[in-house]
Amino acid sequence: MSDTMKTMPRLEDVLAELREREPIFHRPESDAGPADGERITEETFWEIGASGQRYSRAEVLDVLSQRVRHPVKEQWRAEGFECHPLSPSLYLLTYVLWQEERGSRRTTLWRRTVDGWKAVFHQGTLLTQRA
Repeated sequence: MSDTMKTMPRLEDVLAELREREPIFHRPESDAGPADGERITEETFWEIGASGQRYSRAEVLDVLSQRVRHPVKEQWRAEGFECHPLSPSLYLLTYVLWQEERGSRRTTLWRRTVDGWKAVFHQGTLLTQRA
């Protein structure tokens, strides 16, 4: 990654706050459910999964419901977090998520609101296989 992509020092506090919220929807210690998804996403939230499929907020909340009913134990590891301001209240957070050997580059747009941080958009893009 080039130095121009690094988080600016003045954003270290924002980066720390947003890191605590990721990987969004994949936080095994919280058993995130639909209520958590509703609380941390804007009503207009949408996602593009690592598969390339587009998901509405309602579809994401449904998946969270299924995960609560049928939990799957997986090993997740997130690394390489970077944060960039897009406006005074909107931030782009990027990182790499490892699910066992499957890696994906993740992007979440977070808005700071009077009610706390709200996710606006999320995308996962599969990384090519390691050699």
